[in-house]
Amino acid sequence: MKIALVSEHASPLAVAGGVDTGGQNVYVAHVARQLLRAGHQVDVFTRRDRALLPLVSDMDGVRVIHVPAGPPMQLPKERLLPYMPAFAEFLVGFCRKERRPYDVIHANFFMSGLAALKVKDTLKVPLVMTFHALGRVRRLHQGADDGFPDERFAIEDELVRRADRVIAECPADESDLVELYRADPARISLVACGFDPGEFHPVARHDARDALGWPRDAFIVLQLGRLVPRKGIDNVVAGIGALRRRYGTRAQLYVVGGDAETPNEIATPEIARLRGVAHRGGIDDQVTFVGRRDRALLRYYYSAADVFVTTPWYEPFGITPVEAMACATPVIGSDVGGIRHTVRHGETGFLVPPRDPDALAQRLEHLSRDPARAQQMGEAGRARANAHFTWRGIARELEDVYLQLAPPRADPDREPRVAAAGGATLRAFG
Repeated sequence: MKIALVSEHASPLAVAGGVDTGGQNVYVAHVARQLLRAGHQVDVFTRRDRALLPLVSDMDGVRVIHVPAGPPMQLPKERLLPYMPAFAEFLVGFCRKERRPYDVIHANFFMSGLAALKVKDTLKVPLVMTFHALGRVRRLHQGADDGFPDERFAIEDELVRRADRVIAECPADESDLVELYRADPARISLVACGFDPGEFHPVARHDARDALGWPRDAFIVLQLGRLVPRKGIDNVVAGIGALRRRYGTRAQLYVVGGDAETPNEIATPEIARLRGVAHRGGIDDQVTFVGRRDRALLRYYYSAADVFVTTPWYEPFGITPVEAMACATPVIGSDVGGIRHTVRHGETGFLVPPRDPDALAQRLEHLSRDPARAQQMGEAGRARANAHFTWRGIARELEDVYLQLAPPRADPDREPRVAAAGGATLRAFG
């Protein structure tokens, strides 16, 4: 098949960990690579957010097309909707000029879906839609802090109604689509997110701690991901304080993520707020901000921790708990969204209410007092991750969805995977 993936704000080439770079970037990159390995032609369309980017970059054989829509600079995703007509116009024009037509277009996030609808209508290409986050759910939890306009709701309603298939990433996502958007359950496919076993696997804990310079004998808690309020990192910091205050147990919290490799309150304002929470709790010396780290190093952080904690207010899926499980680290997560689907309470970790530091502290105390059980949970998590959440398996499930909508056709004139312009090959963007 020839497959177009559209991801307007989340480039598969971006470094994850910033305010607007996270799970969707990882999802698109890995799905594209796995579909390519399965023998399909794959192009990813993302907004051009830097002036020096070429029109086309190569990502391990996947073409990444940088769409000229709006100024060529990084902008918050909440400001991108006015540029989607230009994005859609370019997308239709590019697709129309291809020698071989696309068999399916898979849009990621509602603005990508808005642009992809033009391709569906103009070129009759089947549309698959993954929202990654739903506007009505976001508004419910963020209220006035939600920077997206109300127009988002009508766009999502139309996409739910007109997409040939909607992908729900977990049972809670499916329920939200049906209850809040009146989606037809017959046109919803449940396909989760995943991890790469080549990237995420256990490292001996002492070796991982030595590599990171972390103390060997401390009880270490890890928080890793985007540093934004809805991720509930303040709750994790408060939980570390409650653990010490209620049980006399001292834990060291490492927070990995942000917009710079060196923790920077200007680049990542959330760090300043979280430091304030730690200071008011009297645990400044127990909270360390690490900064953003390359994905190739993350397995050392997951493996070095006694427990991985993530307590967002809501979570459409949440890839980090799966990555932690793949590294045989037990997970304590909010009893919400996708975390409720990935983490088996009492088996691979614990589920706790969001915004409840005392409940978190109680579960941290259980694991600190019973390292044997923590190890059993970690091994159970590793087995679950490898059985259900590898990117290879996820791509196969998506492939099945695509094939239901557009059976493959013969391709006697397969196109080269790196486009040429003016006789010169456009090389990969490094």
